[in-house]
Amino acid sequence: MESNATIIKVLGVLFLVLAIACKKEVEPPKTHEWKTLKVTATAYNSLESQTNSNPHITAFGDSIKPGLKYIAVSRDLLKKGIKHNTPVMIEGFDDLFLVKDKMHTRWTNRIDIYMGVDVDSARNWGRKKVKIKYQVEIDQDSIPSELQIK
Repeated sequence: MESNATIIKVLGVLFLVLAIACKKEVEPPKTHEWKTLKVTATAYNSLESQTNSNPHITAFGDSIKPGLKYIAVSRDLLKKGIKHNTPVMIEGFDDLFLVKDKMHTRWTNRIDIYMGVDVDSARNWGRKKVKIKYQVEIDQDSIPSELQIK
């Protein structure tokens, strides 16, 4: 009698484990994706000689200060979805950068990494070809209507 009760308990626990394991959760649809691009990367400082008479205000109107992980982007990259406040990962860095500034129209396919007032670091960086990954919103029209967030 006791062994039958034990078997029933074991089968009950097994059934419960299987029921939990088989429970399929639906993940919400992605709203963003990461794109990769190869660009030329330079560095800049918040100095009048490199920017304008107000070097701590960006072309987007943001205030910047040394130590923050910001970049400027060439205006052609804005058309590719790298816009104000876009998160960007840069090859060679562990940190995530935010787009807070835009560059002069003469530059194309280029980012400028903000290095505060550390001119030596900016000069040591120089100019490099790097891969970047940037986050863009997924076009909601490309997501089946039953998966769209309403």
